Parts: sequence; structure tokens; C-alpha cells
Amino acid sequence: MRLTVHLDTFDRVHPMAFAILWLDKDTRQWSREGHFGLDLPEWGALHVDCGNTLAYGADGSAPVCVLEGLDLNDGDGPFEGQTGRVQWCMIRGRDMVSGHWHVQCIDTEQIEPEHGLFATGHDGASADLTGISRG
Repeated sequence: MRLTVHLDTFDRVHPMAFAILWLDKDTRQWSREGHFGLDLPEWGALHVDCGNTLAYGADGSAPVCVLEGLDLNDGDGPFEGQTGRVQWCMIRGRDMVSGHWHVQCIDTEQIEPEHGLFATGHDGASADLTGISRG
């Protein structure tokens, strides 16, 4: 199952800042499908902790953002239209910036991503993110 999630209302970063992420619930990876005003990697890994989803960059060193209340382990969800708060973590040396997320679309078909970054690293090899430290 793949989710299209829209992140927005990061007024302290840029008044029109947004990002559209494609989250793969099965592989626990994400890719950036569109963005403006937010600096974020092209893809990374997902981790669920206490009912929240943390999106890490490909290097796995720190979360890019925390989608509060988006629980990928929940058997009954997520659902289209679901909303919550997102904490943007990418601006080093500053407090986290709050915004909102909402699930735009849920795709249950097994299709390949347009650019292939979703399933591969920069060298084209399949990404193995199971060893990422989340300390």
C-alpha cells in the first residue's frame, strides 16, 4: 500500500512551502514527489514509533520530519483525508517547525515509482535500510 501525503503550512520556513511524499507502507520507504520552499532528500526510510511516522533521509542520520498520529502499523488506517501535525526537523540549529499533513490518496496497486529512487540507492542498487540507526 502506498500513500500520497501532502505536507504544508510551514509559514516560518516559507509562506508557500509544501512537500508531497509517497509513502510505501510495505517497504517502509518514502520518496519526494514534489516540493517548494523545503529542502529535503529525494528518498529515505520510514520508522513508526508510538503511533507516529518518522521519515529519515537516505543516510539515516536524523529524521527529516515526524508525522504525528500517522500510524503505519494501524490495521484500520490510514485513510484518505486523514490529517495531523507534522514536525519539520531539517533546519539545523533551530527549533522544529510545525505544519500539517493530510493523506491525499491511498494506492493499493503494486506499481513502480516514476523515477525509481523509491526502491534503489544512488548507484542503482537496491537500497537496504534495515541497518539504519535511529538513535
